[in-house]
Amino acid sequence: MREITFADALVEALTEEMRRDDRVFIMGEDVGRFGMIYVARPSLWKEFGDERVRDTPISENAIIGFALGASITGMRPVADIMFCDLMAVAMDQIVNQTAKIRYMFGGDIKVPMVIHSSLGGLRNAAAQHSQSLESWFTHIPGLKVVLPSTPSDAKGLLKTAIRDDNPVLFFGHQQLMHIKGPVTEEELLIPFGIADLKREGSDVTLVTYSLMVHKALAAAEELEKQDIHVEVIDLRTLNPWDKKTVLESVEKTGRLLIVHQATTTSGFGAEIAATLAREGFEFLIGPIRRLGGLDVPVPFSPELENFVIPNEQKIVKEVISMVEA
Repeated sequence: MREITFADALVEALTEEMRRDDRVFIMGEDVGRFGMIYVARPSLWKEFGDERVRDTPISENAIIGFALGASITGMRPVADIMFCDLMAVAMDQIVNQTAKIRYMFGGDIKVPMVIHSSLGGLRNAAAQHSQSLESWFTHIPGLKVVLPSTPSDAKGLLKTAIRDDNPVLFFGHQQLMHIKGPVTEEELLIPFGIADLKREGSDVTLVTYSLMVHKALAAAEELEKQDIHVEVIDLRTLNPWDKKTVLESVEKTGRLLIVHQATTTSGFGAEIAATLAREGFEFLIGPIRRLGGLDVPVPFSPELENFVIPNEQKIVKEVISMVEA
């Protein structure tokens, strides 16, 4: 099977859906002839033109508002916000309008729009361009939240998001955009709410998503040398999330570690931990552990940025302490 990059998988998904359905279009800053963002290339503008590959003013609030209006009148927009940090500018449009409209109209109005954004930093872009804010949006009923970790998942989940009749927030980690992986050339649709069991193990269940999947798999390889067998689960989507797979895994291993790059306090790991404490307490042979970013703004300094974000070494250390407890 051919291998393509994460970013190319996103562009391919969008191209296929735009060819399939002329209601699909993309809008955002620099998505047009320059194609400078992760989900666009100049080839996209050359094929579909200004009407369906729309460059916008530098106004996140306007981008979301325009996409919302287009979606409720029959279009299927993909609105690109370059960095998830900048979604704070459009929170009223996202939280009070986009997430609520279908409910408030009793389901009579559909809101088939995707908001695509990048998160996670690790490129020394400092505190205003490096955050992981996904848990903000899982708190809002009416929004679906997607965070793929591989090129194949990126393509399959984006195509599913575009066809969904509800608003979907699709987050791609900045450090994943250039990784390569196998992606089928056949039709690929991945349903929401189905986790991917990346690696089987018997000692510890490690639940994660996005970039941290790769960190977790690297840590699991290292731990295998010490005869510690880690089961790695990639959630892929946070709203909905696949608690059934997590519960079944913890029933087998008895231990749960949740890893995410977002700050530990109020990160999505807290929701997973609370659910397991309520519905899987009898399976546990030790306390649930969370490993997230430190509760500080993401530093500009490369050394400090690496210090505040989980990595393989931190995961290995945490798992060993769980097994030895």
